[in-house]
Amino acid sequence: MAVRADLNISLDGYASTTDQTPENPMGEDWPRLVAAYTGTRTFRERVLGDRSGEGTTGVDDRYGAEYFEGIGAEIMGAGMFGLHTFPDDPDWRGWWGDEPPFHAPVFVLTHNADRAPIEFDNGTVFHFLSTTPEEALAKAIDAAGGADVRIGGGVDTVRAFLRAGLVDRLHVAISPILLGRGQNLWQDLRGLEAGYTVSSEVAESGVVHMTFARD
Repeated sequence: MAVRADLNISLDGYASTTDQTPENPMGEDWPRLVAAYTGTRTFRERVLGDRSGEGTTGVDDRYGAEYFEGIGAEIMGAGMFGLHTFPDDPDWRGWWGDEPPFHAPVFVLTHNADRAPIEFDNGTVFHFLSTTPEEALAKAIDAAGGADVRIGGGVDTVRAFLRAGLVDRLHVAISPILLGRGQNLWQDLRGLEAGYTVSSEVAESGVVHMTFARD
């Protein structure tokens, strides 16, 4: 069992943007940041439900496929679930649609933990917790049944688990763009590389896939 995290970041370390609007909730910078990943065959199949076989199949796709492999439970922040979109709507089921791509228990960290679990036919069950990273991880490990636990995001959630020393493998896909604004993954993580073996691989898209693996 391992605790894993994956994020797309810019050359200057930003994993989120600040140009969101009600009309464009992800912002204009977001498609540039994740273009290589969303263009892969794996993303199209697992997230969009597209079985046409279209999409890239190179290095980016290999890392995209690894993202889903061997995961028994997931932890994410309220923003990744989409709780901020309709915070007072008890019927809001997240922005992942009727077939979320997780196929496993998902623990959503939120200040509003009164929501009942939300279960989908494909095995995805969202549980809402207001707790520490350590306690959330203990619940996820128990639910994963020996499989890996993924810290899915957003950046604040991943950074909290990194600061607590709870991540065994961190993969970052570094897109060749500069954002200059947003939430920086590396903030307050000086010296993170200590205790990890660091490797990197350049994809056909120019994205650098950097992996920090616990020694």
